[in-house]
Amino acid sequence: MKPNLVLRVARPTNDLPEVIRFYRDGLGLQELFRFSDHDGFDGIMLGQPGDAYHFEFTHAHGHEAGRAPTADNLVVFYMPDRDAWEAAILRMKSLGYTTVPSFNPYWDRQGATFQDCDGYRVVLQNADWHAVAQQS
Repeated sequence: MKPNLVLRVARPTNDLPEVIRFYRDGLGLQELFRFSDHDGFDGIMLGQPGDAYHFEFTHAHGHEAGRAPTADNLVVFYMPDRDAWEAAILRMKSLGYTTVPSFNPYWDRQGATFQDCDGYRVVLQNADWHAVAQQS
C-alpha cells in the first residue's frame, strides 16, 4: 500500500499580492487557504483541490525574504495537452508576464519559462511526465 503523501512547497516573499497574481491568476492555481497575522505571518496556500501538492507563500512582518538563489531553481508543470499548455501561456502573457530563457536550454525545447517577482522560475512543459520518466 502506498503511503498517503502530500507535498507542500513553502517559501517566503516580500510581495504576497504579486505572488498571488502570478500563481493564482496567471498559472491558474486555486486558493486553498489564507491566513493573516498568524504569529506575525501572512500567507496563502495555492493548488488544485484534491491534488497531493500545494504551494504556501508567506510574508513575515518586518522581515526581508530575499530572492531566488539561482536561475535554475525551478518548478515544472508538465502539461501534455497542447491546447491547455497554449492557453496557460496566453493567460500568463495576457497578465503581462513574459517568457525568459531557461538557464538549462532543455526547458526551452518543449516549454515556456516565466519568472515571478522574487526571481523564482516556473516552467510550463508541453510533455507527459510519465513518457519523459520512461525515456530516462
